[in-house]
Amino acid sequence: MNIILHPTYFPNIKHFVAMANAEEVCFEMDDNFIKQTYRNRANIYGANGKLTLNIPVVYSQKNRQKYRDVKIFNDENWQSNHWKSLESAYRTSPFFEFYEDELQPLFTEKADFILDFNLKCFEVVCVCLQLDLNLTQSTTFEKEITDKTDFRPLVNAKKETAPNFDSYTQVFSNKHGFIPNLSILDLLFNEGPNALNYLESQQLNVL
Repeated sequence: MNIILHPTYFPNIKHFVAMANAEEVCFEMDDNFIKQTYRNRANIYGANGKLTLNIPVVYSQKNRQKYRDVKIFNDENWQSNHWKSLESAYRTSPFFEFYEDELQPLFTEKADFILDFNLKCFEVVCVCLQLDLNLTQSTTFEKEITDKTDFRPLVNAKKETAPNFDSYTQVFSNKHGFIPNLSILDLLFNEGPNALNYLESQQLNVL
């Protein structure tokens, strides 16, 4: 199956299930930026339950902007705050220290554009997962996709349906139960080298 979907901030597990089971993955590179999507947010499992990490961006709804042209608002110390949140959430997880050295530089090196930063995060995660994808990028925006399975709606954080994925052990699951479809980082820190096997064994319904 060939698929198309958006590069997002540390993509959630739905995104990675789709990618891990695809023959070819095409990233949508020519769409407009829309707020309240996973383009600049990721959900993790904190001590009080689901916690959303938002990357602040310089963006006005009045003037349409391409995703690739949207800049990060770096006046806020968001990178340090996100890393502290990840440490607080996952320091006691089985594999946090195993991947810490690969991931931590992403939160110290300044990034200018949200799309570029998301792609860099994605590359690092693929290395951690040992996931080798046949990856391409779109050159024009097409509303109707005929030659690929269109998973672009997965970017919508507000229109999400709970997936029927197998549960795995999460750090705070004894307090709040299993929370599905968090950022790939949740699976990585909790399952480690088994994360890829998990992704390949899950089924995602065609949208």
